[in-house]
Amino acid sequence: MKKEQIQQLFEQFENACYVYKGIECWRARELQNVFYYAEWRNFIKVIDKAKIACKAAGEMVSNHFVDINKMVVLGSGSQRELEDIALTRYACYLIAQNGDPVKPAVAFAQTYFAVQTRKQEIIEKRLLDIARVSAREKLTKSEKKLSGILYERGVDYKGFAIIRSKGDQALFGGFSTNDMKTKLGVPATRPLADFLPTLTIKAKDFATELTSHNVTEKNLKGEQPISKEHIDNNLAVRKMLKQRGVMPEQLPVAEDVKKVQRRLETEKKKIPKQIKRIQKGKKK
Repeated sequence: MKKEQIQQLFEQFENACYVYKGIECWRARELQNVFYYAEWRNFIKVIDKAKIACKAAGEMVSNHFVDINKMVVLGSGSQRELEDIALTRYACYLIAQNGDPVKPAVAFAQTYFAVQTRKQEIIEKRLLDIARVSAREKLTKSEKKLSGILYERGVDYKGFAIIRSKGDQALFGGFSTNDMKTKLGVPATRPLADFLPTLTIKAKDFATELTSHNVTEKNLKGEQPISKEHIDNNLAVRKMLKQRGVMPEQLPVAEDVKKVQRRLETEKKKIPKQIKRIQKGKKK
């Protein structure tokens, strides 16, 4: 495929894209022309195969293939409704995969939508990583805040560690902090929270904030009453999660948050260089 042809196809796919209900989409009728399918009945067969592939992948077909109608002007000047389908990027990718690769446009689309889909996955993954790192940083701040409050009320660092451990045991259904480290394969010298998924980190943070609030509001003092308060708060959070079908101790181990943080920092440093390359490309 020649460079000029690739550029032409790229522009066709880019121009065919539009936003439908806040989602980036392509119209099936336009893709039919771009893919050089002369008849709609033949192209709809490819779409049907793509729907089957979508369902097999565990996706909701209705989330990626939305039936729509558009008005077309006939030779007589009258108008008629024509069936069409709004397609997400993922739907377009599946259609391309089930199309005729002999057609240059289909072969190009297989790569185009695969790359675009991959870009979206990378963006989504990065946003999830950022959310997890932020949640972990928030938990650290909440625990420091609680530690300070407890120190003023006669609980030293050792006592705080015991209270926090009892909170973990309540949250994880009887599993102690060390039990969870063993269960998840977390190094003994590392904090358990560094290997917990975002949901569990936020659960611990919420329980910690509740304890800080209630210790102050109830004017609790000493290790025993504060420990009971923290246990009760973690039990309450666990109950809420359990009602929603989530068992904290059964959630899988997550990637070391320190590694995630380093990766994000490295990627952040690369962004200015990437922007410069894009800007240079546009000037050309």
